[in-house]
Amino acid sequence: MKFSKIFAAATREYNDFEKFVPAPYMRKNFDCIGKAVSKAEITVCSSGFYRVFINGKEFTKGALAPYITNPDSILFYDNYDLTEDISEGKNVVSFILGNGMMNAPGGSVWEFEKAPWRGAPAVAFSLEITYSDGTTSEINADSDIKVHPSPIHMDDLRMGEFYDARAEIDGWNLPGFCDDDWDNAILVTPPRGEMRLTQAEPIKTYRVVEPVSIRKGKLNIDFTARDRTAPKVIVPEDELPSEGWIYDFGINSAGIPKLRIKGEAGQKVVLQMCEHMEKDGSLCLYNISFQPYGLYQRMVYILKGGEEEIHLPSFTYYGFRYCFVSGITEEQATPSLLEYHLMSSNVSRISDFSCSDETANKLFEMTLNSDLSNFYYFLTDCPHREKNGWTGDAALSSEQVLMHFTADNSFCDWIRLVGKAMRDDGALPGIVPTGTWGFSWGNGPAWDAALTYLPYYMIKYRNDTSCAKAASAYIMRYLNYLWSKRKPNGLLEFGLGDWCPSGHINGFMPSPLVFTDSVISMDIADKAACIFDKLGMAPQKAFALELASSIRASIRKHLIDFGTMSAAGNCQTSQAMAIFYDVFEPGEKPAAFARLKEYIAQKDDHMAVGILGARVIFRVLGDFGEADLAYKMITRPDFPSYGNWIKRGATSLWEDFRREFTNEEKGETSKNHHFFGDISAWFISYICGIRVNPNMDTTDNVDIMPCFIESIDNAHGEHVLPRGKLSVSWERQGEKIVMTVVKPGNVYGYIRLPVGYKFDDTTAFRSLASGTYTIVKYDCHLPYEDLSE
Repeated sequence: MKFSKIFAAATREYNDFEKFVPAPYMRKNFDCIGKAVSKAEITVCSSGFYRVFINGKEFTKGALAPYITNPDSILFYDNYDLTEDISEGKNVVSFILGNGMMNAPGGSVWEFEKAPWRGAPAVAFSLEITYSDGTTSEINADSDIKVHPSPIHMDDLRMGEFYDARAEIDGWNLPGFCDDDWDNAILVTPPRGEMRLTQAEPIKTYRVVEPVSIRKGKLNIDFTARDRTAPKVIVPEDELPSEGWIYDFGINSAGIPKLRIKGEAGQKVVLQMCEHMEKDGSLCLYNISFQPYGLYQRMVYILKGGEEEIHLPSFTYYGFRYCFVSGITEEQATPSLLEYHLMSSNVSRISDFSCSDETANKLFEMTLNSDLSNFYYFLTDCPHREKNGWTGDAALSSEQVLMHFTADNSFCDWIRLVGKAMRDDGALPGIVPTGTWGFSWGNGPAWDAALTYLPYYMIKYRNDTSCAKAASAYIMRYLNYLWSKRKPNGLLEFGLGDWCPSGHINGFMPSPLVFTDSVISMDIADKAACIFDKLGMAPQKAFALELASSIRASIRKHLIDFGTMSAAGNCQTSQAMAIFYDVFEPGEKPAAFARLKEYIAQKDDHMAVGILGARVIFRVLGDFGEADLAYKMITRPDFPSYGNWIKRGATSLWEDFRREFTNEEKGETSKNHHFFGDISAWFISYICGIRVNPNMDTTDNVDIMPCFIESIDNAHGEHVLPRGKLSVSWERQGEKIVMTVVKPGNVYGYIRLPVGYKFDDTTAFRSLASGTYTIVKYDCHLPYEDLSE
């Protein structure tokens, strides 16, 4: 396997908003005359995206290959075995190249149009052949490659794809095709990134969804709410319709539409993907669009005519529930016109949860849907508006994602990109990959925590230190950076805080930034110390512990009122974080928890937290015997709550907890974010009680600590450990609860019942073993001698 850095492109021109450059067809002919092939492999990289074919057969691993990257940071290569597909005689290796991140003007809000690497997509490859006589040959990109514009008139990761089927060329990727009138490729300066074989799981279709309804409808094209710095462009009038057909697929997710149509040559079909329907039944884009209408979340297809035509986009994807279709006749507006191919990184599911309450079941499935919708090699914030690898979102969801999916390889590849994005002084950008954007806004400790949290939870849930090894030097540099950012009082205050606070539309965050930044910085240092300990890096561990201890002392000195046992801000987020992250001493926590309950009662048992508070408040409630209150706050149907999302028709997790808006107010934001998704892990870890690796020793150690929610009659949870699947089920049977535990061999731990419950032998604690247990409830306030009654 060889990583070639000889890059060939079709042109030096590239897309912008006013001029489209087609994706190129590229073909390289080669002969194997008179020789039998015993082994053949090709190792491919594109500075953008690619599709690869050998003698007409496609080998591409999945969508958006090889990766979504900053090509000046890391160049990702893919390897394919071609032994069975190289012929004795004439052969051809062919490519279609997409822009990818090499040229991403659709991301102009984040200054990707100013990226220092910006240019036309190029391809590098090494085709290595070993013949039966022991001789070898190697074929690389060169200027003999033949190139021609493809039918993909425009492609952009965020804007979409325009395809003119009339420009298709039959047999273009087959041996013997006459390419004499095609142009020659040009060799270009290679990107500067480190060459690596992609380990991240490929992006695949995991489900195909049919439309649940089709009707005539309207698309609201008013973009005044989110025009920002979007450039002004001219879009043909026939691509700006306000009336058409609304296809509702019943689920807000991410992927691509599959178009199946028969019509006249030149017929132009425009698909506009949307996720929000106004109260009047019209669709809109204002909640997810940073670009002009006509150049965002859309697909344009021009028919070649004749037989039925089938098309799926190649180099983009969309986040949507609804597809607004224009340019078709009423006869063409049939259910078979469109399918929704849900796509994500091909990670395997390793968890499950269900219970007697359908609200909780729906919330669990909504979380998994948002996780997958936002997993395209790495965790993104949303699959439509941004498609960015926001570090804060990944930090918040890293634990729940690892509980649900085999995200190990993908996390490792992305964490290397995060490290490469770090400045020399240790600062991290808010999004990765990035060019230069995200250092002056959009970062800070709660976002930068991704660098440490992902490796930490890989150790916790997988016993895997590979991610930690890749990140360790960057983590140490970042700890030095944190030290340099401390104020004279030892605290930290920079970047973003308790983002998206529930119930607030003006951005007001009750928890002070100095508090959330300082606490998260302390936690980063604590987790870094654990990582360094696992890696045998004693000096680094000592430094991390010193930093954590020093910051904690400053927090306790300046931000805790010990008279009232309250944290700065006098709010749910501050109080829950101070308890969860051990700012309070164990002896102080009961009083601090009582204060937290007061803050919750002041809101009539509603949540009043942003993303940082939501990550911990329900865990704190569960730890202090108030799991029923946590469950009520999560599932209640009135605003603000997760249950209220369901009441309002959600099929995915939303970006924030906002009240309903009128059409004119235009207050809606993204309806597919994962960063509020820790409730899904809470369901498994608290309701079913599966606590993996509680002491950070080994994933072979699991404690079972269930919370028997009074409003639930039964619950089932499972998680696949490195040793195998562990499951816990419990069910109310009259006055008793019957709980069944199934564990893999060599997994050990304890079963710990909550206060007020005991096994039928009167104990509440025993060693973990597979079996069925009968549990009874008792009044824990009775005198000791009456406990057996």
